[in-house]
Amino acid sequence: MNRLAGVTSPYLLQHADNPVDWWPWEPAAFEEARRRNVPVLLSVGYSACHWCHVMAHESFEDGATAAYMNEHFVNVKVDREERPDVDAVYMEAVQAATGQGGWPMTVFLTADAEPFYFGTYFPPEPRHGMPSFPQVLEGVHTAWTGRPEEVTEVARRIVGDLAGRRPDYGKAALPGPEELAGALLGLTREYDAAHGGFGGAPKFPPSMVLEFLLRHHARTGSEGALQMAADTCEAMARGGIYDQLGGGFARYSVDREWVVPHFEKMLYDNALLCRVYAHLWRATGSELARRVALETADFMVRELRTREGGFASALDADSEDPETGKHVEGAYYAWTPDQLREVLGEADGELAAGCFGVTEEGTFEHGTSVLRLPQDGPAVDAERFASIRARLLAARGGRPAPGRDDKVVAAWNGLAIAALAECGAYFERPDLIERATEAADLLVRVHFDAAAGGPRLARTSKDGRAGANAGVLEDYGDVAEGFLALAAVTGEGVWLEFAGFLVDLVLDLFTAEDGSLYDTAHDAERLIRRPQDPTDSAAPSGWTAAAGALLSYAAHTGSQAHRTAAERALGVVHALGPRVPRFIGHGLAVAEALLDGPREVAVVGDPDDPQWAALHRTALLGTAPGAVVAAGPPRAADGSGGEFPLLAERTPVRGLPAAYVCRHFVCARPTTDPVELAEQLGTVRP
Repeated sequence: MNRLAGVTSPYLLQHADNPVDWWPWEPAAFEEARRRNVPVLLSVGYSACHWCHVMAHESFEDGATAAYMNEHFVNVKVDREERPDVDAVYMEAVQAATGQGGWPMTVFLTADAEPFYFGTYFPPEPRHGMPSFPQVLEGVHTAWTGRPEEVTEVARRIVGDLAGRRPDYGKAALPGPEELAGALLGLTREYDAAHGGFGGAPKFPPSMVLEFLLRHHARTGSEGALQMAADTCEAMARGGIYDQLGGGFARYSVDREWVVPHFEKMLYDNALLCRVYAHLWRATGSELARRVALETADFMVRELRTREGGFASALDADSEDPETGKHVEGAYYAWTPDQLREVLGEADGELAAGCFGVTEEGTFEHGTSVLRLPQDGPAVDAERFASIRARLLAARGGRPAPGRDDKVVAAWNGLAIAALAECGAYFERPDLIERATEAADLLVRVHFDAAAGGPRLARTSKDGRAGANAGVLEDYGDVAEGFLALAAVTGEGVWLEFAGFLVDLVLDLFTAEDGSLYDTAHDAERLIRRPQDPTDSAAPSGWTAAAGALLSYAAHTGSQAHRTAAERALGVVHALGPRVPRFIGHGLAVAEALLDGPREVAVVGDPDDPQWAALHRTALLGTAPGAVVAAGPPRAADGSGGEFPLLAERTPVRGLPAAYVCRHFVCARPTTDPVELAEQLGTVRP
């Protein structure tokens, strides 16, 4: 029976034709395990995961291995992107037991979903001290049938240990200047001055930490913070982690120099980095930052946008090698000098090899190189270089392309909406604002579900059909963030209203009595523990994303309930910021906004007036951390007129459009001059 045939997850559909008798995560799977008195084999991965594909090919497509799995286990396949709650709970167990984690994740459970044996990737034969997957299967079966009491006791002990791991950050004090200065000091200690970024290999793009550094510079004037952000952004933009032809960033670099990436491209990375580079341009005027922000935005629109107007989750790391017919990592992106000459001719081929660091020895595998832009590359005029890039991109388009996961994840689309809206406003690209609006429309039209007692946010959709899984906290926080950014850019108050609806659900469904936040709603499916992780990883945690959205919404509306909730949630930054700043980057960025106010900017007047447009653009370009912008016609005291609460009783000055800059609704003198407004929103020195 093919139980995966009707699911919406592209990852699960990749396994639908395996000889393994897979079940989706559902109660019936555990009932079947209880009926047969066998363990559950839980396999968690995602569609762009290289080693997930490897293990699938080696083991799940092997008839003998599949037969053993089917006889002795109930096999459950989970897409971690659709069920981040399931992934988080069992990944915590894996990391606690083994000291490391990753995907594919392999966990053996009792019929009560209690874990008793863990791992990640297992090879088909013993390798490098690792047991083979058949050995693991046989060992677990032997223990289950021969020592059932011991297995049960291990499972109960693990669940008990996990239950005692609940973070106690709800009553921590608010982060202040000292904590944020301590976080900066901690980052300075871990900073790689030679290559940018933090730590060693593998090196991940520190998007949220970079946002904190930019905001810290804006609030304090710290040149060191700005330098770390700018140098890291330049190193990544010139490295192999950045696609020098098509734009967009790969997941991470396998080396500390950003030369060779792990080639999968994730929507969340590109949305976050697009916004960081746009904000770097806003702070410095860097032409490189402007180019990378726009190229990354164009990459998302060109390669990740779905027919319905949303944005797909990821592009695979692997693609077919035209010479061997095998799926290998990086085949789509790597080049040899001969391949460059074949496309460009001798002269331009040699020039391209010098510009992009392509050598005969290669920087990647089998004599191929990943394209980079070393600073000491040969000089070339812009028109000729643009022609070289365009011809190489067109030629690359003839290669077998990486697979695309067309699943639309609400949270990651929220991040993309914010990035595209701001890039469109900053760089006068109304098409990007349109794409952001279309994605927001899709989330409202498809992801909001009025079932189960009231409107909720669905985690995913595919082909315009909502998935069955409920949204988690990061979905509510990130989508609200996207809607707030869209409201600021478009002047359409409906997006503020939608954001308010989402943050109200955060208060109702995800908030504990002590102010801490859970990753799942109060009425969500009960797992062996309720996930609650405040640390930022590849994307903002639900905890810090929600804190940011609550704070911004409070600044727009004056709601003390939402501000208090944001402040209580930010206690985690006081606790973790100075200790592990790399893992609370978004929380630190939100804390910077809290310390700065955040400032409330109201731009009032006729939207058709060029002076109003100039003030609005200046407000959006202000670097004050987390400033909120409301722009439109005046709003009367009775609520009629302008669509934003911040516009209430704000009036033009001498008949001219005016801007009001406020903190906690106490405003400076209104101005009709964009230059004066820019000064009001500039860096605040201590």
